[in-house]
Amino acid sequence: MINKSLKFLVIAALVLVSSCKAQHPDLDDGIYAEIVTNKGTMVAKLFYDKVPVTVANFVALAEGNHPMVDEKYKGKPFYDSLTFHRVMDQFMIQGGDPTATGGGTPGYRFAADFHPDLKHDRPGLLSMANSGGINTNGSQFFITEVPYPSLDIYDANGNLKPCDQPRVSCHSVFGELVKGIEIQDSISNVEVVNPQARNHKPVKDVIITDLNIIRKGSAAKSFNAPKVFEEEMPKVEDHFNALKEEAKAKAEEAEKLREETNALAGVDMKVLFDEYNKDLIELPSGLKMHYITKGEGAKPAQGANVKLNYQGHFTDGRLFDSNLEDVEKKHYGELNPQKVSRGMYKPMDLKISPDARVVAGFKEGAAQMSVGDKAYLLLPSHLAWGERGAGGGFIPPNADVVFIIEMLEIVE
Repeated sequence: MINKSLKFLVIAALVLVSSCKAQHPDLDDGIYAEIVTNKGTMVAKLFYDKVPVTVANFVALAEGNHPMVDEKYKGKPFYDSLTFHRVMDQFMIQGGDPTATGGGTPGYRFAADFHPDLKHDRPGLLSMANSGGINTNGSQFFITEVPYPSLDIYDANGNLKPCDQPRVSCHSVFGELVKGIEIQDSISNVEVVNPQARNHKPVKDVIITDLNIIRKGSAAKSFNAPKVFEEEMPKVEDHFNALKEEAKAKAEEAEKLREETNALAGVDMKVLFDEYNKDLIELPSGLKMHYITKGEGAKPAQGANVKLNYQGHFTDGRLFDSNLEDVEKKHYGELNPQKVSRGMYKPMDLKISPDARVVAGFKEGAAQMSVGDKAYLLLPSHLAWGERGAGGGFIPPNADVVFIIEMLEIVE
């Protein structure tokens, strides 16, 4: 009888081992998170070789051995039975909050590590949710449905973003779905409470019933998540601060080069300005104008909408703004990436009106022009930004400025 029982246990153990070995046999070596939900199962490969601290945090929470977790969560698989509490179609699904409110934590915050190769550039990416900066991460994560580059830690030019400043999004990508992308899509489409009021909680709970960590290969099996987290996490913020200093020095050097390029280009512009200043029309307000080119088009009536090209210069010829790519390239050596992303290198829309939201001299000068005109405007400071200046000192107080405006068309 004992022998039969022993034989049964041995057979059961062999079956269990065989079952474990057969778990997702098609997966390559690596560490994976099997996210079992009441909508289906997703499997994500975790980038433990590129962001070991963030992966270690996630794995240790999932396996119930995180060294910093609150006492009430110790020894328990943290993610089991939690929900995806925030679901936004064409954006992402977010989970990992024990309170399901968006404000819950596992009892600590940490600085997530990041890697320049890991970007929010496709669907199915796992990334850390946080409340701003790199050091406010906890247990919450999200899975992308579409590319979302504004969440990256690096900007489009590969420069480190100022993650410690308000309203700057910096999130660490740490995994990618290799199975179940259709499950992510189905979850993102569930009915939510009130999207107009920014309440994106599902009407019916989407539950993570189990979150299992799967290790394939010797390197993955030797990844000691609690140890990695404890030993490497304190270094992350120091590394980020070092990168910040490096980025600051790089930005200062780039700004110095921009200023030198602008000053050089400004020399040529100053020669033109000196010529234009010999033939100026002065208006009662103090605005001075010179027509570089006279067009043959109609003059827009008050209230008309027009399209313009413009250049804004200091009186020494240096540029401070333009909607023309060739002008900014000449003066700065490059285009402004923020202006590129916002589509600002295109004709400017302006309503010919005293209420137009531009400085007084600009709208007064534009109101004198006809389609096809290109004019040089010399604005005394009281028709520009006056005693206050602008841009935190970028336009100095009491600065006279120059605009070159070309009126392109009247918009019907």
